[in-house]
Amino acid sequence: MSDVFYHGCAILADGVWRHGVGVKVRDGRIAALVPVAEAGAARRVALPPDALLAPGYVDVQVNGGGLVLFNDTPTAAAALHMAEAHRRLGTTGIVPTLITSAPEAMRQAAAAIGAAVAARAGVLGIHFEGPFLSPARPGVHRPDFIRTPTETDLRSLESLAAELPVVLTLAPECVAAGVQARLAKAGVLLCAGHSAARFEDVGPPLRGVTHIFNAMNPAAARDPGLATAALLGDLFAGVILDGVHVHPAMLRLLLAMKGPARVMLVSDSMSVAGTTATEFDLQGRRILRRDGRLLTEDGVLAGADLSLAQAVRNAVDLLGLDAATAIAMASTVPAAFLRLSQEVGRIAPGLRADMVLLSPALDVLGTMLGGQWAGESGVLAA
Repeated sequence: MSDVFYHGCAILADGVWRHGVGVKVRDGRIAALVPVAEAGAARRVALPPDALLAPGYVDVQVNGGGLVLFNDTPTAAAALHMAEAHRRLGTTGIVPTLITSAPEAMRQAAAAIGAAVAARAGVLGIHFEGPFLSPARPGVHRPDFIRTPTETDLRSLESLAAELPVVLTLAPECVAAGVQARLAKAGVLLCAGHSAARFEDVGPPLRGVTHIFNAMNPAAARDPGLATAALLGDLFAGVILDGVHVHPAMLRLLLAMKGPARVMLVSDSMSVAGTTATEFDLQGRRILRRDGRLLTEDGVLAGADLSLAQAVRNAVDLLGLDAATAIAMASTVPAAFLRLSQEVGRIAPGLRADMVLLSPALDVLGTMLGGQWAGESGVLAA
């Protein structure tokens, strides 16, 4: 396949907008980032001059999309359908998320996800949000499914983590430190969440915290808790930046304490993502989509009505971040969390050609996955 050279607009590389250069794509990967004069014999494709070419977004917490919910259908086909739905929204890599479920659903999801990842169509791994959570902080998770891990659970997670990225959200006060260490040693990416943990419960085996400030005890003078441990420690912090889940002032505090290199935007999206649907079913409960919120009929938040593209725009509009920083929080940082920095999350030679083309207002014009454009606008075809 001949090289294709994309040029003509600003390109985000290593946190800096570069002008007068282009991206050479070969066999689905980035071959070079060079001045236009050095494009060589590659076929040239001029992009809109006011557009912005950035790394494709990477979402580590995706419950659903395109009217599919991973909990309802934990299959490879469902995961790939979700990835396609989110690709139209600017996200080139997703980690399908199974919230607290029966053991059989976990087994089914684990058996299916390998095929979805192998398809190289935007599925990067799997996120088990539960079931090893605190009964005191279930959120919308079903309390009757919350439990402690068995030896069978541990072996399954260890085996899966040997093949692909596995994120596991757990309550650290409910899972023995030795078990956490064992899973981390096997490569499982442990996140604290849905937790009433004390500050002292948060230790080195943990790599991140799931939707910080949500489903955890608030900080208090003599009980700083998980949120404070996350602020002070080296954990990656997942953030639902929809203007609903967390007040902007708390997010400014988070960024001031940790810096953006450890803050990653997540969508926590449900099946309605990428659609106009106004309600859906979640484990037997009716969820309403109202005014940018997803709510149970008794008013409990149930995921988010959000895409990463909107989260990036919110980071600029609500927090005053520059576009490059906001985009990195949706691409480079989550890729680093997943230990996939040499594969996705940046525009750099050798990485997969997963990119998003944005308008000056950061609206999605098109997405590229493995060198192929896809998007609703139809402005790009190659």
